[in-house]
Amino acid sequence: MHTDRRRFLQGAAGLPAAAAWAAQPPVELPKIKFEGHELTRLIIGSNPFYGYSHFNATLDGIMREWYTQDRRLQALKHAEETGINTWQSNQSRESIEDWKRLRSGGGRMNVLVLSDYSLDGDYSTMPLLSRMGALGVAHHGGRTDERFREGKMELVREFLNAVHDAGMPAGVSSHNPAAIEYIEERGWPADFYMTCMYRVTRTREEARKEFGEAPLGETFMERDPERMCNVVRKTARTCFAFKVMGAGRNGNRPEDAFRYVLTHIKPQDAVIAGMFPKFKDEVRENAELVRKVLAG
Repeated sequence: MHTDRRRFLQGAAGLPAAAAWAAQPPVELPKIKFEGHELTRLIIGSNPFYGYSHFNATLDGIMREWYTQDRRLQALKHAEETGINTWQSNQSRESIEDWKRLRSGGGRMNVLVLSDYSLDGDYSTMPLLSRMGALGVAHHGGRTDERFREGKMELVREFLNAVHDAGMPAGVSSHNPAAIEYIEERGWPADFYMTCMYRVTRTREEARKEFGEAPLGETFMERDPERMCNVVRKTARTCFAFKVMGAGRNGNRPEDAFRYVLTHIKPQDAVIAGMFPKFKDEVRENAELVRKVLAG
């Protein structure tokens, strides 16, 4: 354990303003109640940790190169110091190793898990996630949208049953408000949703039908947050809103992005934000913005 802590602190030396981070005392963030736990309304996401920028391949590579394991763990430690108590992770081998090392180093962060995109009926990792104390596991959003498009939503229900069988809350992630409505209308046993503020999984054909043209890359439309928030407010289930800042596209006005989402979802809901503190302390900045918005 002492070796792990020493490596952990050594990793911090490569981070900008690491000394300043440690000098700041933790400040409470507003919380929600979820499955017997209290989670902060701001949750740190995992996409930047593992090079998923949803912007371009160059930024993917920069994130992967910079975010060593030591830096990922330092970012999580810093998130705890700023008052964030929950991490939305995934079930990859790399993520699980980070989770184990976080615990061995004394980190107490709650962990909410997003399933692997290529799960395809293999639920063999569910008992491990349960033993590690996952707060819940959500069906991958890209796969949800794909199955909704192909008329294979029964596979999503099968996933919910498998997570429940392992003794954990089961959720569904989606970028498409219609997929959430489908589950709601049928009363399926989802305990929570992860709801993307932008429907990035539209196919080119779907985009052409809706807007008369197709995007170059993923679809980030300005009224997508409105469409998803309308669905979020209708469900009694807790929702975790993600891609609040459009995967960095709203980076020049983050307060507006947080304010819109936090004032258009339910008081029992929270937001997930990926953070990349290579150039500035995005972790503390996001925590302060969320405190400011919720205080108002």
